[in-house]
Amino acid sequence: MTNQFSHGGGRPSAWTRSQAAGLERTDRTVAPIIYPAPSDPFDGWHIWDTWPVRTRDGTIAEIDGYRVIVSLTTEDTLLPGKRHDLAELHYFYSPDGRRWGHGGPLFDGGAFGSRQWAGSALYDDGDLYVFYTASGSRGESELTYTQRIAGAEGGRVSVSPDGEGITIDGDWRHEVLLEPDGRFYEREGQSRGMIYTFRDPWFFEDPETGETTLLFEANTPVPEGSDRCDGDPVQQEFNGSVGMAITESGDLMDWELREPLVDAVCVNQELERPHVAHKNGSYYLFVSSHRHTFAPGIEGFDGLYGFVADDLYGPYRPLNGHGLVATNPANAPFQAYSWIGYFHRDELLVTSFFNYYDYVGESLDGIAQLPESEQLRRFGGTLAPTLRIRLDGDRTRILGTLDHGHLPLPSEPLPELRSFEGRTAGYTNTY
Repeated sequence: MTNQFSHGGGRPSAWTRSQAAGLERTDRTVAPIIYPAPSDPFDGWHIWDTWPVRTRDGTIAEIDGYRVIVSLTTEDTLLPGKRHDLAELHYFYSPDGRRWGHGGPLFDGGAFGSRQWAGSALYDDGDLYVFYTASGSRGESELTYTQRIAGAEGGRVSVSPDGEGITIDGDWRHEVLLEPDGRFYEREGQSRGMIYTFRDPWFFEDPETGETTLLFEANTPVPEGSDRCDGDPVQQEFNGSVGMAITESGDLMDWELREPLVDAVCVNQELERPHVAHKNGSYYLFVSSHRHTFAPGIEGFDGLYGFVADDLYGPYRPLNGHGLVATNPANAPFQAYSWIGYFHRDELLVTSFFNYYDYVGESLDGIAQLPESEQLRRFGGTLAPTLRIRLDGDRTRILGTLDHGHLPLPSEPLPELRSFEGRTAGYTNTY
């Protein structure tokens, strides 16, 4: 039976409590255990939220023989729990999607915010555009968590003088592109929940219509006294949404807010890193979310969640009937996070970062109670193995993995599938 989102004749689609009530770990959705790689190409750095530089059609850009990724980055001597307070965008490059070189900071000053959080990057006929989250205010004496969506243009990408690697520099021009309007998207002063979000811009150009959009994470305003969630004020605090903006002019530094694509009011407060992958006329919308951001009465997991529609604007239905596409094993619940999916021929490849391993707890709050040496040891701070996933309509299945940080181009063949043991809450399966 098709499990359709409630749509009401217009957008946004809604991820409902009845759908999310079906969330469970199964042999189709549980990723294999991650262990540290023999060597780490990102040694010396903590990296986490990461995205590839892409072209307008959504494919990974190949620039003078290299592919390039952008990551939130700090030095690896910093306690992992403090990394968001000092996050900076760095870029890395690879000739084969396996070996990665460090290019350095993406911007040389001028970026908005006291630090920069996740976004996306577009390489378009030699021009580089970066869309990012500006967190806090430049030059602030104490950290704040105000979030705006910013953009930068004017970067130049070239082969390094020694012929080995990529250099990104230039006269960047930064602008604040979008701020919440209080109508479609909650302003910070309207927030009633534990987390406020207006971040994670993702560029997407619809291959069927040519419409150019930015997707982003936000919250839907739910005023006190609303009848949403049957009037339950606690559930109303869980109000995550996937927002959208479009450019009428085609100027990629000029965007206008539109209604959300999906909201999760009464279900989940954070629909992080939203992105769309298009395949065979279908639009696959993916988000990452945490266990602790689900509303009371819903048992979710740190995982990748997905939805599918026949039109960019929906209506969307949750993949697998409930939305869960990939999650960590129950005995390693926080081993990976911040998943990004893209199609490689007939498979969905999903990258993420290696988060906390050798740790089982109800939440990550327990990490802060460990000695500092243990906090550092148990944080991966690098790219996780790339997941290989089969999609069949609105059903998905994890097939296996590639190596840590392997980012193949669609023109490159994938290795033969390797067996792995997928551990769920109550049983073991070997594929």
